[in-house]
Amino acid sequence: MAEKTMIGVIGGSGIYEIDGLEGAKWVSVDSPWGTPSDQILTGTLDGVAMAFLPRHGRGHVHSPTTVPYRANIDALKRLGVTDIVSVSACGSFREEMAPGDFVIVDQFIDRTFAREKSFFGTGCVAHVSVAHPTCPRLGDACERAAKDAGVTVHKGGTYLAMEGPQFSSLAESRLYRDVWGCHVIGMTNMPEAKLAREAELCYASVAMITDYD
Repeated sequence: MAEKTMIGVIGGSGIYEIDGLEGAKWVSVDSPWGTPSDQILTGTLDGVAMAFLPRHGRGHVHSPTTVPYRANIDALKRLGVTDIVSVSACGSFREEMAPGDFVIVDQFIDRTFAREKSFFGTGCVAHVSVAHPTCPRLGDACERAAKDAGVTVHKGGTYLAMEGPQFSSLAESRLYRDVWGCHVIGMTNMPEAKLAREAELCYASVAMITDYD
């Protein structure tokens, strides 16, 4: 029997709830990895089961470093989520990727250093490939949805994940753009994407461009 799809949406800065869910209710989910960023909003949209988690918590109480990434991914999986759409505000390194555009990210460079990055460790060691960290099927669906909504969307791009909370220096931005070939920069998709991969969840990253970096 095919697994029933449940879409999980992780909302970034400025996205703290989803309108239009039928039977919407906030639920608490316990996790051995700690307390998630917030309760999770569940419901259905056009007959599809949905779960929404504000990454920073309602009221924006978590910085990129203090977001409980492991608890968030684990809680969504415990609810039955099969596919995660991660939505994040990002800066752009490319003139053609303008403020207001969306980018369907397909690669990452992880420059974070102060976060727990794996469900595995002492007593349970595993090594998961993140050569292809995002789900092409879900990315294609996000691209179609953006086009249907009239949003300018770019398919494919490399996301530079920085620790924050400060933004990058000009020298760092030049390195990321000109030498490393990055397209967008943000603070929250790592280790989120890696953890989703470890949890065997389909993951797509939608970068909402807010400015040029």
